[in-house]
Amino acid sequence: MQVIILNVVLLLVAIVMVLWGADKFTDGASCMARRWNVSELIIGLTVVAMGTSMPEFVVSFFSALEGSGDMSVGNVVGSNIFNALVIIGVSTMFMSLTLTKKLITRDVIFVVCASLILISLSVDGVVSMFDALVLLMCFGMYMVYSFNSSKNEPQESDEQASVVYGWGKTLLFVLVGIACLIGGGELLVSSASKLATLCGISERVIGLTILAAGTSLPELATSIVAARKGSKGLALGNVIGSNLFNIFLILGVSALINPLSIKGIGTLDWGVLMLSSILLFVFGRTGHKITKMEGIVLIALYILYIIALVMGWQLPF
Repeated sequence: MQVIILNVVLLLVAIVMVLWGADKFTDGASCMARRWNVSELIIGLTVVAMGTSMPEFVVSFFSALEGSGDMSVGNVVGSNIFNALVIIGVSTMFMSLTLTKKLITRDVIFVVCASLILISLSVDGVVSMFDALVLLMCFGMYMVYSFNSSKNEPQESDEQASVVYGWGKTLLFVLVGIACLIGGGELLVSSASKLATLCGISERVIGLTILAAGTSLPELATSIVAARKGSKGLALGNVIGSNLFNIFLILGVSALINPLSIKGIGTLDWGVLMLSSILLFVFGRTGHKITKMEGIVLIALYILYIIALVMGWQLPF
């Protein structure tokens, strides 16, 4: 029992380290980008999106290095499900999330396609190095397409954009953030793996639940704050960008380092991943907004998914 408690404490400490590290790394990198006169568009598409997805990247990367393919892929699949169902659902409790036509036809469609591509590449039970190149190529295509299609979009003012730290503080944030991400990520994977072994829980379940929810906290905090402040589209855009980074970049890099064996990810997980992506598109098409009632449906679906996960249910195909 003491060993289990110790690993739970280490797991919580690791989550705090990863989240705090991601926050400081994002602040430092954003400030560095502004000092180099990089546009806010590029910062938003790269630094901020990568910053909120950094916890997932660290966990999946170290899981891949240790040969825990189920935990690596499960973390990404679970995070994307959590993002689409819980974060969007909770955000609608503060305000209806408005979607522009371009957000639906460009970004949400990309999320649906990303989920479908990942499922297709995983049919053989492994995300190989070739699959990794496909994912990274898709990521590059999305970035180029988003940049080109966003050139003529009006830029919204950002009150925090003028906050620029000195070079010393900027570099300190970047270095400390990276150190916490690396150290926390390694501790997170090792403690979660030991906890799963001690409790007889599979790496798949740990990755899809504890790690997924823990590493999605930056997205959750960002979206809730945005929704409470009435920032239209920001809460949803944060989730969409993170989900695309998770599949295309994080799994792409992880599988390129070490092919990911994913025998433990079942039809239930793939089905809910695909359904959550489709629901974002369907709800977004109805009046170009996701309402509180639709948010309740998303949260209810996640609760049912967790129950099915714990009970060990799978889809009959």
